[in-house]
Amino acid sequence: MIIPRNTYLNKLIARRHNGLIKIVTGLRRCGKSFLLSTIYANWLKEQGVAESHIININLEDRRNKRLRDPDELLAYIDSMLTDEKVHYIMIDEIQLVPEFEDVLNSYLNMANADIYVTGSNARFLSSQVRTEFAGRGDEIRLYPLSFSEYYSVKGGDIANALTDYMIYGGMPQVVLKESEKDKREFLKALFTRTYIRDIVERNKIRNKEVLDDFLNILASSIGGLTNPTKLANTFESVRHEKVNRNTLASYLEYICESFLMEKATRYDIKGKKYIESMNKYYFADCGLRNARLNFRQIEYSHLLENVVYNELLARDFSVDVGVVTKNEKKSDGRERRYYEVDFVCNNGSQRYYIQSAYRMIDEAKMQQESTSLLNVKDAFKKIIILGEYTPVLHTENGITIISIYDFLMKENSLEL
Repeated sequence: MIIPRNTYLNKLIARRHNGLIKIVTGLRRCGKSFLLSTIYANWLKEQGVAESHIININLEDRRNKRLRDPDELLAYIDSMLTDEKVHYIMIDEIQLVPEFEDVLNSYLNMANADIYVTGSNARFLSSQVRTEFAGRGDEIRLYPLSFSEYYSVKGGDIANALTDYMIYGGMPQVVLKESEKDKREFLKALFTRTYIRDIVERNKIRNKEVLDDFLNILASSIGGLTNPTKLANTFESVRHEKVNRNTLASYLEYICESFLMEKATRYDIKGKKYIESMNKYYFADCGLRNARLNFRQIEYSHLLENVVYNELLARDFSVDVGVVTKNEKKSDGRERRYYEVDFVCNNGSQRYYIQSAYRMIDEAKMQQESTSLLNVKDAFKKIIILGEYTPVLHTENGITIISIYDFLMKENSLEL
């Protein structure tokens, strides 16, 4: 079964013939290779491109081992450029080739070559893309299936589908599995045999046990404010083990560079500046987070927040954690209070302030979720995304309340 990924297909189509190296990055096994070699290649054929002008090279395939030599790869591609018509060169796992940037740059000024590559998330990092292809690379970030993509395959009762999505996530191979046992076993094996192995091998980590414990701590506290010092204290108090904060800071960097987790930085909304002391971390896929904890800590309020965060990233927003300061009068003097806005979302001139709430059972809960938003005094839209069915509501104080289902399933949901 082919799962349509129209958002990313359209991004590739828009970048066609732009004279740059198109670089598809993202979490391993989220569908980068399939996007290029199947979905995009099929679209090209529908436009009349001959199959002989679509050059697919999978460098993970043992049969292509000789092409991991840069000169062999260069010679092979040259041999496939048979005429002046555009050839679409698609290379999977380009990081397996030493000096691969020289190979790719060799085709930048050739009118009959349009270049697309993917790289393993743990080796081919966006930071490397920016350094090695400055001004010549065009990065497309691919995420696991969004809920709307997932639901287009699964169908059925949407509430049950969302629960399943929050537990098992949106990795394409998982969505196509029928039994819960198969999903669990696949995700646990994927985490251990692919992601941890990549991080350990790339960064030459000697104490894998500390990395394992560290990932467990992060998985247990998604959406919580933390930093390397706090995490080191957790190791000492819970694990009874001292670990240098600099070691944990490096591990955080490795994990985020692998696209396994994302960092949301705190942003002072009134002061218009970033606060680096504490950050929040979210998993790129909830199923992987749950697999890390052997599916023992299914906390829907935190998972809902993670799903909302991932959806915002997939919609090309940059997402921060908002902080609003307010001086409040107390009987014994004034006190500065800090209010948190779950997400401050920016895309060009667009900005939204968003709170994620699994349930709002009474007026007190409504007030709790609204207070932070009401302390933001600018004119940008303020939204509460509710983890249950609700019609779209516009409150008297200017807050919009929408259900998680509307948010995830409607492209213009933030403008409802």
